[in-house]
Amino acid sequence: MKKLLLITVLAILVVVATAQETRKTFCQIVGTGKVLSSKIRVQIDFGQKRSYWNQYKNFMVDETGKRIEFYSMVDAMNYLAKFRWRFEQAYAVTVGGENVYHWLLSKDIVSDDEIREGIITQKDFEDMEKAAMEDKENNNEEVEKKVPLFMRNMKKSDSILDNEETIRKRYE
Repeated sequence: MKKLLLITVLAILVVVATAQETRKTFCQIVGTGKVLSSKIRVQIDFGQKRSYWNQYKNFMVDETGKRIEFYSMVDAMNYLAKFRWRFEQAYAVTVGGENVYHWLLSKDIVSDDEIREGIITQKDFEDMEKAAMEDKENNNEEVEKKVPLFMRNMKKSDSILDNEETIRKRYE
């Protein structure tokens, strides 16, 4: 009986110790229309510090660095929903006869690495390219430290042969 009670207490302690507490974090997406187009460009704001020169580099881009254009704010929200972002609130501001849409989103996270999971901004892409160029010039194997945490686990290639070739080169 004592052993059963001890095992039960230990099991409960293990579950409580490994359970991680989540917290809510927010981001804002700002959609602006393109001239002579039905698509919109969406900037994303995680509340990060930005310099004057980089304030317009928070457009979302794909893996090649090309800006992602959406058909509507709902299209952008559906894209971000893949990364567990949820809609909270929206408002529009008219600037120069054009509507600028602001949507507030939230996400429950355990670690700060999850905030930007799967999302690349123009600034992030430029930083990654710069780190890769420095690595190429210096033959530095610690380039991974220069790449933002949220980008380290992204797939670079779907080809198994490319991955095997990369591993072979690393050990030559």
